[in-house]
Amino acid sequence: MTRKSYCRAALVGALLLSSWGCSQMGLQTSNTSSGAHSEGEIQLDVKKYTLKNGLRLLVYENQKLPIFSYYTFFDVGGRHEGEGTTGATHFLEHMMFKGAKKYGPRMFDSMIEGNGGMTNAYTNFDNTVYYESLPIESKDINMVEKIIDMEADRMQHLALEPTAFEKERQVVLEERKMRYENSPQGQLYLTLMQEVFKGTPYGGSVIGSKQDLLNLNRDQVMSYFKKFYTPDNAIIVVAGAVNAEDVYELVKDKFGDISPSSQEIQTYRKSRDDNELYKHRAKYGRHIKIHSPQSKNPMFMLAYPGNAIGTREGFVRDILGSIIGQGESSYLNQKFVVGKRPLFTSVGAHNYTLKYNGVFWVSGELLRGKSLERSKRTLLNEMARVCERAINERTLQKTKNQYLVGYVKEIETNRGVAHFLGMRENFFGDYSYYNKELEIYNSITVDEVKKSCRDLVGDKNYIFVSSWNKNPKKK
Repeated sequence: MTRKSYCRAALVGALLLSSWGCSQMGLQTSNTSSGAHSEGEIQLDVKKYTLKNGLRLLVYENQKLPIFSYYTFFDVGGRHEGEGTTGATHFLEHMMFKGAKKYGPRMFDSMIEGNGGMTNAYTNFDNTVYYESLPIESKDINMVEKIIDMEADRMQHLALEPTAFEKERQVVLEERKMRYENSPQGQLYLTLMQEVFKGTPYGGSVIGSKQDLLNLNRDQVMSYFKKFYTPDNAIIVVAGAVNAEDVYELVKDKFGDISPSSQEIQTYRKSRDDNELYKHRAKYGRHIKIHSPQSKNPMFMLAYPGNAIGTREGFVRDILGSIIGQGESSYLNQKFVVGKRPLFTSVGAHNYTLKYNGVFWVSGELLRGKSLERSKRTLLNEMARVCERAINERTLQKTKNQYLVGYVKEIETNRGVAHFLGMRENFFGDYSYYNKELEIYNSITVDEVKKSCRDLVGDKNYIFVSSWNKNPKKK
C-alpha cells in the first residue's frame, strides 16, 4: 500500500488506541504556529470572513518563514451515510485526489509534491479534512494562489473517472483489510464502536463494510459529493506567511460563484443532527470475544458510555482519562505495568468525544501467561476503587498543567495552528473556543472528577472486548 492510501485513513480511533489521545480535539498532540500566551491564556490573531454563499475563511498570518498550510474542513463524515452506502464518504475522500476539470489525474499531487509541499486528508465519523503545506513561492509560481485555484476546481468539478474509481475501490478494500481484518487492534476498535453505538449513526465503520465497498457505484459517491461538498458546508483555514486580505480576495474570486447547498440537502443534514439518533442503546455487562490469529497475548478494551464533545461532563472525563491512564505516571500504568505485580504490557485510558455522543475506554495487552478472565475481574475491581485512589489535588493540577502545555505545543507550526482553529470552528462555530475550553478545564474540581468517575464505573454499564488467538472462533 502506498504512503497516501495508508495515511488517508478513516480510522481516527486507531490513533486513539495509542497513548496520546484524550478527545476528538487532540489536546495532547503536538503540531502548530506560535501565538502569544500568558497566565493560562492563548491569543491567536485570526481574521475571519464569510462569503455570500456561506463559505467560511480563517486566516492566521505568521511571517516567520516563507511557508503556509491550507486546510479545508467539510461537515460530513461516516455518520451521514445510510444503509448500503457505508464508506461512501471515505471513498469520496480518496477520489478527491484523482482529478477534476482543470487539474486532471495525478496533477494535484504532482503539483504540490513537485514544488516541495505535502498533501493529505482524513475522514472520521463527523467530518472530512484536506490539507496541504507548501512554500509560498516555487519556480516563480505563487503557491497560495495555485492551491486556492486547485481546491476550487475539485470542489466544483470532481471527475470521478470510471477507471480511476474502480482502481481506488481496490485500494480502499486493501486499506480495510489492513486496518481491520489483519489488525487485532483494529478488530477491537471496530467491534467496540459497533457495539457501544449500536443502532446509532456512529455504529458503523467509517471505512465501510466490505459488502458496501464492493457494491458502491459512481452515482452514489457523486451524490455524496454534490450533497456535501458545497461552500456553506466548508471551512477554509490558511496559516503562514500570507496577507489575510489578499487571501480573502483570492478565495472570493475562485469560490464566490459556487452555489450553496439546496434546501433539500439542508433538510437532510438537519435530520442527521437529531440528538435522539445518537443516544446509547447498547447492551452492557458483556464480554465479547474475538478470535484473532495474530494476537498471541490477549488484547482488550473496556468501554463505558461517554459524552458528546463540548459538554462539561466530556471535559471532566478528559481529565479523568488523563489521570488514570495517560502516561507513565498514570494510576493504571503504575498499578498494572510497572508495579510489583505487573499484569499488562501496556494500559491506557481514553475519553473519545464525538459531536453527538462519546465513549470512555481502558485498553491494554496482557503479559504472556496471564489469565484473561482473572485479569478482567482484577481490572473491573480496580476500576471500582480508582476514583478514590487516583484522583487528588496533585494529579488534577498536574493534568491541567499538561493540557496547557499541550495547547501551546499544538500551535507551534502553521499546520498545527490551522488544524487547531479549524477543529474549533467546525465543532463550535467559534475558532477561539480554545479559551473557553481552558476556562472549563481550570474550573474542574477534585470532587467533580471523583463524582464523574463513580458515575462511570458504579453500574455494570460496560462492554469488555478481547482479541486473542485462543478465543473461540465464530460459528
